[in-house]
Amino acid sequence: MENDPELPDSSDLNTPVRGNEPLKKATEKTTSFVQFSGIAFQMLGTIGLGVWVGMKLDAWQQNHRPIWTIVLSLTAIGASLYLFIRQLTKK
Repeated sequence: MENDPELPDSSDLNTPVRGNEPLKKATEKTTSFVQFSGIAFQMLGTIGLGVWVGMKLDAWQQNHRPIWTIVLSLTAIGASLYLFIRQLTKK
């Protein structure tokens, strides 16, 4: 019973199972893909909201030049880049 080949040796219990490495790598890739997809949608939403609010302000003030659209879209791009960099360095 001491040397039974079906029972694991007590020294084998502390070594990690190597059969799960491909699953672990696939899970890490999926997690990073989901994280970066979320960041992309957040950037798209932030820039889209800035452009939409700028267009509404320009229409409300009856501007001939889209000043609010330009200012708010550039501000939204800057804010989304700031949030992107902040989320990358959080890891």
